[in-house]
Amino acid sequence: MTTLAPYRSGHRGRDGFAQLLHAEWTKFRTVRGWVAGLAVTALVTVLIGLFSALGSQTSCGDRKCDRAVPVGPGGQAVTDSFFFVHSALTGDGTLTARVSPLTGTRGVEPWAKAGLILKDGTTRGSAYAALMQTGAHGVRMQHNFTEDLAAPPGSWSRLTRTGDTITGSVSADGVTWTDAGAVDLPGLPETIEAGLFATSPSHNVIADGRLGGTKITGGPTQVSASFDGIAREGGFSGGWRGDDLGADSMSYPSLGGGFTESGGAITVRGSGDIAPAVTGDGERVEESLVGAFAGLIAAVVVGTLFATSEYRRGLIRTTLIVSPRRERVLAAKALVLGAVTFAAALAVVPLSRAILRGNGNILIPVPTTTELRVVVGTAAVIAVAAVFALAVGSLLRRSAGAVALGIATLVLPYLLATSSVLPSGAAQWLLRVTPAAAFAVQQSIPEYPQVLAAYTPAQGYYPLPP
Repeated sequence: MTTLAPYRSGHRGRDGFAQLLHAEWTKFRTVRGWVAGLAVTALVTVLIGLFSALGSQTSCGDRKCDRAVPVGPGGQAVTDSFFFVHSALTGDGTLTARVSPLTGTRGVEPWAKAGLILKDGTTRGSAYAALMQTGAHGVRMQHNFTEDLAAPPGSWSRLTRTGDTITGSVSADGVTWTDAGAVDLPGLPETIEAGLFATSPSHNVIADGRLGGTKITGGPTQVSASFDGIAREGGFSGGWRGDDLGADSMSYPSLGGGFTESGGAITVRGSGDIAPAVTGDGERVEESLVGAFAGLIAAVVVGTLFATSEYRRGLIRTTLIVSPRRERVLAAKALVLGAVTFAAALAVVPLSRAILRGNGNILIPVPTTTELRVVVGTAAVIAVAAVFALAVGSLLRRSAGAVALGIATLVLPYLLATSSVLPSGAAQWLLRVTPAAAFAVQQSIPEYPQVLAAYTPAQGYYPLPP
């Protein structure tokens, strides 16, 4: 009969925490069921991602393959669609004009825009700075799509370029001017395009459906504005030219944008938006990780069994005889389980993205740091879910109950909140008070106050930040 050696706290080489970690790792890798569960976690993640990619296969017959998503200076997807009346500006210069109140054929959208803009050419997504009148948000100074600043009121606008710095000024009478802000556009070329613009986003009515979810109705709009008192100073050359940027965009189809010039005044009409893209053609990065949700369920099962199996078979007694400090045992189990689950998830999660892209689908661009956060964060969510299940299993010591509680706590709230079952308010509340809030780490596109959209869990937006 083998006699177990008594516990001695002084033998650090034999019963130290590193030794305990090694023992738990040996247990994990030698139990086929746990290793098989980890393999299932990886397998279902990849397979469901594969099926999702196959189900959303892009057909070039609808011209989707030919449409590139514009990318802004920060690496994010943008909407860059407006009518641009412009002339070349080489070096420093100043553009001044008075902007009339905006008008629209079916009213004026709150974020309809018209004003002055200095832009790095006419390529969609290129750097710019603009000083504009809006439909319901006063005068704004915006640049590079994501940056938005409220400016003092005034019908007169002025943009001044000094090197890479663009300074905005407003006036009520064209005589006394107030600073509206200054922005830097690093790398601005010597010659840029400067002029007048008008654009108006789609009219969207956002409401909760009868059975939950969000209903969005509306359509494209157009806005017009007149500019007079136009003055150009500095390195301007050539006359005015008109371009309908983004006129072929399916998100903001052209409504016949254009301009007319009469008596020194110019009237510009246009549709679209100059803003970050929160919707559009293509798949979000997180949509390629749909298989991670199924992988999380498998990870919950593995984490539960890693705790409950020892209680069911009585092996926990042997473990606690060798290492009586229960919290050290649980810490070692948590580190081993979290590490192996994270490594497995991190290895397979990028495969889903590669499969989606390789199947001809367009992924909406996001900054590299955001994409890294989504991938690594998703793997971390799966790993933490496994550790959470380990904790529940250690408390309940029964596999069925622990798995059921883990799924009810992590999986069910996520399903209810994102599947359009609940009204948006209830869905957001659920993702504030349950551990399913961790899925916010997958949100790749933030909310922007200058863009009206359905910012709900069903649309990929969460009430808490990533």
